[in-house]
Amino acid sequence: MTPELFTGNVIVQGITGSHGAFHTRQMCAVGTPIVAGTSPTKAGTRLDDIPVYASIRDALRDHAVSISVVFVPAPHARGALLEAINAGIRLIICITEGIPVHDMLIVKRLADERGAVIIGPNCPGVLLPGLTKLGIIPAAMGAPGNLGIVSRSGTLTYEAASSLSARGIGQRYIIGIGGDRVHGVDFIDCLKLFESDPQVEKIVLIGEIGGHAETTAARHIASHVSKPVYGYVAGHSAPVGIQLGHAGAILGGESESARAKTDALARSGVHTADSLTELIASIR
Repeated sequence: MTPELFTGNVIVQGITGSHGAFHTRQMCAVGTPIVAGTSPTKAGTRLDDIPVYASIRDALRDHAVSISVVFVPAPHARGALLEAINAGIRLIICITEGIPVHDMLIVKRLADERGAVIIGPNCPGVLLPGLTKLGIIPAAMGAPGNLGIVSRSGTLTYEAASSLSARGIGQRYIIGIGGDRVHGVDFIDCLKLFESDPQVEKIVLIGEIGGHAETTAARHIASHVSKPVYGYVAGHSAPVGIQLGHAGAILGGESESARAKTDALARSGVHTADSLTELIASIR
């Protein structure tokens, strides 16, 4: 990923649904360049001043588009994501939750083959405070600055951004990658972006129990990240076998626990804390 990936015209798939319409208006309110939307049953209508098409290919006849934000319901999300990939959309942000694992395996394979970048599914999207909003992160929670946030948890994404902004610490990127078992962009993708962008001076990484993404990120940080990293892993009190929030946050064993992941991050030079409040307070 590069900073340029987040610039360009935007299409909203599922723009006429209640969530799609509401968040489209929120994105437009902060200047996100949404030029079109799709809805197979409402083609030819408009949402405010935004034209609605039956498909992305129809929209591309009239508009240049490089980013899609997807609000299509889970039963139809695979088709929408494959449509965006096949249409050559380079950044696809999937807000939809509840997409079957098998569907995402098919989507991820095609995205990797075509070089499309997917953020999500089951994620809040991306906010570049003062620049653009791609998804559902409330713009008021962010403030322009030089910190990069990457988080598996949508709620903790909001809390971290809001708390940092309240302390006068602005953000360059706020990226919620989601926590489903099969997903697109991961911690390492975001760490590479933050490391390569000279406007990012500090990094906040927020993880959860379940899986090994945080441990893998710790190894990458130790070898490839020169900027200060602050890390928090949610779920210190979670018993084994309990699901927290979504399919990816299932504690399968001690190596997937918050304690084990926190220790791995600390050994890699990350400034860690056992609560988000403590972590935010440690950032200067």
